[in-house]
Amino acid sequence: MFPQSNQMFQKLRTIIYHAPDLAQAREWYAAITGIQPYFDEPFYVGFDIHGCELGLDPNSAKPTDPGNVAYWKVANIKEAVAKCTATGATIYSDINNVGGTIEVAIVIDPFGNHVGLISE
Repeated sequence: MFPQSNQMFQKLRTIIYHAPDLAQAREWYAAITGIQPYFDEPFYVGFDIHGCELGLDPNSAKPTDPGNVAYWKVANIKEAVAKCTATGATIYSDINNVGGTIEVAIVIDPFGNHVGLISE
C-alpha cells in the first residue's frame, strides 16, 4: 500500500525511564553502562548508548506494569544480569532462551523501570 521509501519507523531513538531521584539514577546507569551522560540537567539526564538515547526524567510517568519492554543488546546476558542485580536491580524475568542462541531477561532497576536485556 505504501512505497518502501516512505517507511514511517526508521529506528528506535530514545527510551525514557522514570527517575524520582535523578542523581542516584544517573550514577546507577553510568555504572551499569560504563558511559557518562552527555546531557545532565536538573530536569533530564541523557546518555548516548551507541546512537540510542537513554533518558532519565524525574517527571515521567511512574512505571507500574512492564507493558511494552525495550530490550538492550548485551554481549553476555549472564554478566549483564549479574551486574544489574549486584548494583540494586531485581530480576523480573530470569534468563530465557527464546530460540537458537537468543536469550532474554528483564530486570527492574532501583527506580521501578523494567529493563530488557537480549543477547544472541
